[in-house]
Amino acid sequence: MSATLLDVTAVRSRFTALQRRLAFFDGPGGTQCPDEVIDAIAAYLREDNANVGAPYETSRRTTALVDLAHEKAGAFLGCSGEEVAFGQSMTALNFLLTRALARELEAGDEVLVTRLDHDGNVAPWLALQEDLGIVVKHVEVNDDLSLDYDDLAAKLSGRTRVVAFPIAANSVGTAPDVRRIVELAHGAGALAWADAVHYGPHGPIDITAWDVDVLLCSPYKFYGPHMGMAYGKKGLIGSWRPYKVRPAADEPVGHRYELGTCQHELLAGFVAAVDYVDSIGWEAMLAHERALGQRFLDGLPAGVDLYGLPTMEGRVPTFCFNVPGRTSEEVATHLADRHEVAVWWGNYYALETMRALGLDEWMGAVRAGIVHYNTEEEVDRLLGGVAELL
Repeated sequence: MSATLLDVTAVRSRFTALQRRLAFFDGPGGTQCPDEVIDAIAAYLREDNANVGAPYETSRRTTALVDLAHEKAGAFLGCSGEEVAFGQSMTALNFLLTRALARELEAGDEVLVTRLDHDGNVAPWLALQEDLGIVVKHVEVNDDLSLDYDDLAAKLSGRTRVVAFPIAANSVGTAPDVRRIVELAHGAGALAWADAVHYGPHGPIDITAWDVDVLLCSPYKFYGPHMGMAYGKKGLIGSWRPYKVRPAADEPVGHRYELGTCQHELLAGFVAAVDYVDSIGWEAMLAHERALGQRFLDGLPAGVDLYGLPTMEGRVPTFCFNVPGRTSEEVATHLADRHEVAVWWGNYYALETMRALGLDEWMGAVRAGIVHYNTEEEVDRLLGGVAELL
């Protein structure tokens, strides 16, 4: 695969799900799976299905799969596979990790979240505010939906314990400056707690370079199965007392946060998803995404209300908009029924973003997300369907 030119036809041939007219711009809610991911899940269930720890063949192969999945996760995230935990979902893992940290928090300790966050990185902290009396503060955004770093710096204090933030906003596509946030957080003695769920299909994650303390993501957002994945610095998560059953492994440290039996068949699919991404390469994927994102911005009809950055700088190709005089549900239904275009509508769990925009929390806005398997024709069809509503 060329590093600069993506053969989108060849890419799409690897997805049975894409062999139809329906144009999937719903990637922010979950991408489609290439057939090799589906085949890996089925093959595990047919040939290797067993629990770990037994001396027979299928159990040994399952144990090897668990080890391989952690190794692949470490390579994908830029960390040690020992520092990775798999779980039901990002949200489930985040509640688990925040509860472990909560054993060390006190009333009056502060956590900063942002107006760009998915509620999966807000609600766990709000629950601790209610349970323990910690203080949750919201970092504001600028008019263009970029993060207000001055507000972040102003809200840091000697009581700040955590700065929780997204690597990319699942609502408006803003991609904040990770290193700047981490440096501000660490400068105040706080943990940098990153939600990389939406960023997952839009660029390489480099935990070592970013120096985040905790990071969570979801393989089903980057062409894998429905599950969650979390990273924590070994010295940090190793110092917490996790909620787990007594016989469960303490080492490697990530295993402490894997409750019960892992979804082994989904681990097989995860391994295949990482291999799929590696087979194409980030450079080709991102160049194609960026070109389609610019095509969307250039072709967006006048009169449509776009929320967020008006260029491809500082963002991923996820677009949040409304058509005057139409509800977001009406727009999404029109696109689905008349043009076979799949977009989302509502708040997509980005409640704080909708509040910042002054939009109805439940009706919200239309969201269209581009990933590397989308085409120019699909973008044009989306734009044409929106234009009909003006």
